[in-house]
Parts: sequence; structure tokens; C-alpha cells
Amino acid sequence: MTILPQSSYSNLSARLVLTLSLLLANAIPAQASDIDPDLIQALKQATHDIQERRTDLDALTWLSNMSEKLERRIPDPYYRIRLLKAVASEAERAGLDPQLVLAVIDIESNFNRHALSHAGAQGLMQVMPFWKEVYGNVEDDLYNPLVSLRYGCTILRHYMDKYPNPTRALAAYNGSLGRDVYPNKIFKRKASSWQYKEDRYSRSFDQRSTVIARGSISDQLSLN
Repeated sequence: MTILPQSSYSNLSARLVLTLSLLLANAIPAQASDIDPDLIQALKQATHDIQERRTDLDALTWLSNMSEKLERRIPDPYYRIRLLKAVASEAERAGLDPQLVLAVIDIESNFNRHALSHAGAQGLMQVMPFWKEVYGNVEDDLYNPLVSLRYGCTILRHYMDKYPNPTRALAAYNGSLGRDVYPNKIFKRKASSWQYKEDRYSRSFDQRSTVIARGSISDQLSLN
């Protein structure tokens, strides 16, 4: 084994330090203007909104509460949560109390998306097929839960606007205007099964919703 003299080690160390300095000088830009513009843009996009992501705890609490109530009838948790989120969304879109919408679905179809009445009403909210012709989309599938919710909530909103008295509006939805049997069933079911003590989703029946967008609902929505 060859032993180098002390002076050789010193020279070698000096050369290594010089080489590393040159490499670092080439690797690290001396000024911001030397940085790749694409990297600057990437950093701007990545850092402009650094903040803790918030979750809507009210919505999660509502979903958890309603999910427990619905678990016996809809055992599949994935479908159950998706359906409840759709109920909340469509109810809010139409300016309706989601607790009322749940009560209507409960009475109308017992949450059976394939429900068919002797009169021909279909789906969760038991919408009559002639409404598809009124809306102008005869291909819409009323057994699709989201389609049923969109139609049902829109129709109920229409009657809430036409008849400010919720009893008359619900009777009109059911085709029993002038009789209180159906509305009383809805109110009783809402009170017994679908109450929510912190219902921040509710909006007054006096508020108005935007007009439903044109185009086939079946093309826009799907919940299989």
C-alpha cells in the first residue's frame, strides 16, 4: 500500500473543494432570474392557496344522522350515502326542506327506487310519466334516483309556489288537492322519522329556486 506524503493530501483536498464549488455554482442559480420560468409558475400554483382544507361538519353530521335512520331499509352504505347527498343537493336546489323530501320519499316509495304504483307513478318520488312529456325529455329514466329527485323536487317546488300553504301544496303533488289525508301522512312521518334538530339545510317555502336547466336529466345525472 502506497502512502502519499502530507502535501499530496493537501493538494487533493484543495482540488476536491474547488471541484465541488464549481459544481454547486452550476447547479444553484445565483439569482431568481436564473430559475426556470416553468418552475416559478409551478411553485406559484402550488403555494398560492396553502391552507387547511375545511370539511362541512354540518353536512357530515346530517349525513351521519340520516344514514342511521335509513340503514335498515338501505343496507348498502355506499348507495345510502350517495342517495342522501343527492336528496340534500336536490332539495337545496329546489328550495325545499330535505327532511320534508325524505318524508315524501318514505311515504311514496319506502325508498324503493323501482317502485311502481297502480296508477303508473314511478321511482323514489313516484313521478307520473306524463311529466317527462311536459318537461320535453321522454327518454328520461324515472327509476334513476337522481332523475326522480330532480323531477319530484321541481314539481313539489312548483306547487309550493302555487299554493303557499304546504298542506295544499303536498295535496296537489299527490293529486288529492282539497283533502288533507296525504299531507297529514307526510307531516306525521317527517315528525316521527326524519326530524333533524339542527336542520341548517332548510330554506323557507317563500324562497324561490332557479328554473330547472333544459336538456336531458338522464344525460346529466346517474346514480346506479
